[in-house]
Formats: sequence, C-alpha cells, structure tokens
Amino acid sequence: MATLEEHGAKRTTLYAVHKAAGAKMAEFGAWEMPIEYAGITQEHLAVRNSAALFDVSHMGEISVCGPRALALLQGLTSNDVARLKIFQAQYTALTYPQGSAVDDCVVHRLDEDKYFICVNAANTQKDYDWIVEHNAVGAEVRDVSSEYSQLALQGPRAMAILANVTDFNLASLRYYWCGYAQCCGVQGLLARTGYTGEDGFEFYFPPQGSARVWNALLEAGRKEKLQPAGLGARNTLRLEAGYPLYGHELDEDTTLLEANLGWICKLDKGEFVGRSALEKQRQLGVRKKLVGFEMLDPGIARDGYPVWVEGKKVGRVTSGSPAPFLKKNIGLAFVSPAAAETGREMTIEIRARQVRARQVPLPFYKRPK
Repeated sequence: MATLEEHGAKRTTLYAVHKAAGAKMAEFGAWEMPIEYAGITQEHLAVRNSAALFDVSHMGEISVCGPRALALLQGLTSNDVARLKIFQAQYTALTYPQGSAVDDCVVHRLDEDKYFICVNAANTQKDYDWIVEHNAVGAEVRDVSSEYSQLALQGPRAMAILANVTDFNLASLRYYWCGYAQCCGVQGLLARTGYTGEDGFEFYFPPQGSARVWNALLEAGRKEKLQPAGLGARNTLRLEAGYPLYGHELDEDTTLLEANLGWICKLDKGEFVGRSALEKQRQLGVRKKLVGFEMLDPGIARDGYPVWVEGKKVGRVTSGSPAPFLKKNIGLAFVSPAAAETGREMTIEIRARQVRARQVPLPFYKRPK
C-alpha cells in the first residue's frame, strides 16, 4: 500500500512511477497522490470514451472474519449484508446513532464468514476504531490496508484491455461481484466496481507487485489509448455520475436520507446503529435535500458557496466543477426541502455575484447500456 514518509504525507508504492511519468502531485487525505498527468479534461474523456488507469492504493481495507462477522456488520452498516452471496459486493455505510455516515464503503463477501471492506483513505483509522469499539460479538477485525495496493481500470474498453493480461472469465463477473484472479502475473482480488460512472474493475493485490501491474496494464491498453489518470479526473467523473464524496455530501451532520442514500438504508433488516433516527426522519421528513444543478450563467460553483431562491438563502454547494463530457458546469447542493424542485431556478453566490443555476435530475450522466 504505502510507506509513511518522515516529513509529511503518506505515499503509495507507485509514487516514484507517478513522478517519473510527470504526474502533478498534491496532498489528498494525508496522502501525496497524482492529481493529473496529461490534464483532468483529457483523462476524464479517456474514461468516458475508452479507458484510464487510476492508482487508488490510498484507500483503506478492513477484514472482518469469523462466525460473528455477519452479526457485527449487520449491526454497524445501513445496507443488508445478509443478502450478499459469496463473491458479491455491496455499497453501504457505517452509521452513527444520528443516522449519518461514519463513512461510505464497499463490503465484499469472500467466504461464508469472511468480509473485505474498502473504505475512504482519510477515514481508515476512524472506521477501524469504530468497528473495533462496537465489536461486542467477538468477530476478528483487522486493518489490512498495508497488505494491498489497489488499481482502478475504468471505461468502456476496460474489459478488452484487462482480457490481455488475465485468464479470468471477465464476462462472467457481474457488476458489484468479485473473484480471485491473476492479472499481469500477480494474484489478487478483482472486483467489477468503480467510482466513475463507467464499467470497470478494481484490483487489490500485494504492494510489491504495484509497478509490475501498473506498467503491464498500460502496455496492454496501448492500442486502446489507455491513459494514466489522477484524482482530479476521478472527482469530475464521480460528480457527473452523481456519486457522493465523504466530507462533501457525507459527514457526521448529514443523514443518509438527506444525502439521497435512502436506497442503502434497509430499515426492515433488523436493528443497526442509526436505524431509529433514520426511521424517525423517514416519517417526519428530512431537514435538507441534496439536489443536482447546472449553471445557466458563466461561472463555477465551488464547495461552500451559498444558494439562494427568490431572494432567500436556502442552502450551500457541496461539490461543483466543469463537467468535461457534458460540456457544462454542474454541481451538488444541500437546500431546504421547500426549495428542492427539479427545474427550479436558483442563484449561487460566486464572489459576491448572484449567478443563475437550475436544478436538474440526478445523475447528470448515465453510461450507455
């Protein structure tokens, strides 16, 4: 995964490879990560039109095993872990008693009593501590982040590229399923998941194989114009797809219902942390709603900018940027329930200017079927 540098941020095992390739590096969640190579727009469009390769080894991994593993995860996450078949994955959230997210994460079921959780980089320690603190049932919980590198191959040509370096039956791997596979001569866990809105795969494997797998994938994708991509494009891609980012659309003060994640709240599965708060809010209504918007006037709405409707401040922007594929400026915002209405015009305060925007349905982008 990474080594902790003496003077500051952590680095993945591919740091030297990124630097040699001319990547622009910056700190993200205490990690020094590639933000872009050839440019955010070019890398974004590569994912939409062909494929791109991301180093996401900063993400955390937590293992939960043993006869009580299911009971522990059922009590700590909002989705229904009991529905998972072996080698199936599930998007979910670790929840606080108030119904907000400790973190959003992906749970993979690897065996009868073995689960593998991918969590956000900045929240890894917090998530691990939260699970251990609430482990009254005696499940085996380990932070295994140091045992894994993680690469994400994303885009419509991802399967064709990956087929050159693995004998795994990729066509049999359905969306949000996983399996053990050898890729580029390295054994690991291959999941058909991602954070871009496109088809793709995420590969978890021992860190010592990082450069080998990275270079072999880029070579295998040369004819498909595979490009390395940084976290800048990863952010614009997830925004086009309407995916939340922890610290923006998700935090300790925002419930899952307010973040449009009611679909991962299985209130009928039995008791879990935050269930009563979510049940109450479902009955009484949310305090704010997450809406998508596109700019009508020139301007980019950045995080924290105030949102106004009919002269009244109704909320704030949580994420905003240009959308390279859609060729417009878009964003997400929390607004009061009364102000949330598809098609409604609103203004966003950008450096003391009132700039027009319009609420639109989410997601902004859906990949062709």
